[in-house]
Amino acid sequence: MAEKTPFEIPESMRGLAEKGVEQAKEAYDQLMEANKKAQDMLAQSSEAVSGSAKDIQSKAVQIAESNLKSGFDLAEKLVKAKDMQEAFEIQSSYARQQMSAYSEQAQELSELLSKAAAKAKPE
Repeated sequence: MAEKTPFEIPESMRGLAEKGVEQAKEAYDQLMEANKKAQDMLAQSSEAVSGSAKDIQSKAVQIAESNLKSGFDLAEKLVKAKDMQEAFEIQSSYARQQMSAYSEQAQELSELLSKAAAKAKPE
């Protein structure tokens, strides 16, 4: 029986994909920096946002940043994969890590929301 040759991703294709990921990450970094500046300006100019809402918003932004960073890290690893088996292994590992992260993030947000609700209750 003939031995199957694994599908390999050409080096030129991986290089092109790596450059695309790098450019997307740079654009993301610029967007997040602008977002942080806008948040700082809003927080300084408005006292209308309560402490609890600020905490929740800050945590949500932190979670989004973390998840996007994980996505970029995944993309960087995938474009460097030499074959489909390695790509599947990378994807499986990422999925396991993200499920754990999502669970932890949901718990953190739940705790913040519970605290905010407790503060909002009239005594």
